[in-house]
Amino acid sequence: MDAEHEPPRLPGATRYAATRYGRVAYTDTGPEGSSAAPPLLFVHGNSSSRKVFHAQLADDFAGRRLLAADLLGHGESDDATDPGAAYTQRGYAATLAEFLTALGIDRAVVVGWSLGGHIGLELGRVFPGLAGLVVTGTPPVNRHTLADGFLPTLGYAGTEHITAGQAAEFAAQITVVPPPAWVIDDVVRTDGRARRLMFESFAAGRDSDQKALVEKSPVPLAVIDGRADPFVNHAYVASLSYAALWRGAPTVLAGRRHAAFLEDPASYDDLLRAFLHDHGL
Repeated sequence: MDAEHEPPRLPGATRYAATRYGRVAYTDTGPEGSSAAPPLLFVHGNSSSRKVFHAQLADDFAGRRLLAADLLGHGESDDATDPGAAYTQRGYAATLAEFLTALGIDRAVVVGWSLGGHIGLELGRVFPGLAGLVVTGTPPVNRHTLADGFLPTLGYAGTEHITAGQAAEFAAQITVVPPPAWVIDDVVRTDGRARRLMFESFAAGRDSDQKALVEKSPVPLAVIDGRADPFVNHAYVASLSYAALWRGAPTVLAGRRHAAFLEDPASYDDLLRAFLHDHGL
């Protein structure tokens, strides 16, 4: 395999934590020598893996402990033993809360991308130690505003069975053009039931009204999106009322798409550090 197609290297060895629905694979820069600040937990999106945050995991956040987990049905984590319960935004949040508790972490800042951002919003309901939340590519919607928050370009996001060609097309939509081979591999590896069941659950109203959550939640929130994101309706995101939005408005990065942190990690990480500083996190 040539260097261009090799998956990015993550710090340390893959670790595993047992949860009720299966083992969660994760990367942990470790508590040894870390600062007293709450750790950062990076949560990837639909049909991806923790590898997408390789630049952030290699960055310097002043000695802070950094974690990134593969959602069940993704990456190196197990496929869920109970897909109907686990492959929903609430199910993923419950699993991550269990994961954090297993690691002895009672306070954390979550950085969630796309589905990971929706999971972060849900996490505030089940993990009292959510100290801050950064979302990217995550319009806070409910079942009635789904079509308002997202552009009509979701493609294969909710499709269970996709071909190799469709996987490559979806990988390009969610990351960069052309997509790295490892991103396509992540799409192919994903349990297709995770895509279908997650969308079915949300459409049926079994997950939280996230528009209402951001209107009421006191948890510091940063919204950092790419201007050229093919999925996000920026006008909708900007129109919402927020109880604790950083800088009072969404931050939009010109020329960036759905995975702004992957396209421009230096700018994204600087914004993340500024958010943490401004909120004393």
